[in-house]
Amino acid sequence: MKYITEIIIHIPLSEFIKKLDNPENMKYWQKGLISYKQLAGNPGREGAQMELVYKMGKREVIMIETILKRNLPHEFHATYDAKGVHNTQRNYFKAIDEDTTKWISESEFSFNGFFMKSMAFLMPGMFKKQSLQYLKDFKDFAEKGSSVSQS
Repeated sequence: MKYITEIIIHIPLSEFIKKLDNPENMKYWQKGLISYKQLAGNPGREGAQMELVYKMGKREVIMIETILKRNLPHEFHATYDAKGVHNTQRNYFKAIDEDTTKWISESEFSFNGFFMKSMAFLMPGMFKKQSLQYLKDFKDFAEKGSSVSQS
């Protein structure tokens, strides 16, 4: 399953990247994030791996991020692997003008196991909706200082 989500954020590209590139900020715009820890490589660099733990409903989901490409401020690509799901994210950042940034996110999912394949087949819109929600939550954090963190 492949799709593209995009959003306009009313902050300069340099400020956008500064906020996006700081892992301490993830809790403000990634709802359900419980923790993260570096597993391998140089943090934030190509080849680095990080474990992300999320609370989704009543279950805990452990995801491994592997950075594929880091060409900031223009692009950032990574894979995210969880039980039954492999997601490749290709993110592109463009300055629209000196105070506005466009974030284009290309998502590609592949699924293993009957349950995850069924979810993808029956509710493909759920994945796109969740991806777009992360972009909207980042926009609210970046522009207004809003937080989705429950703590």
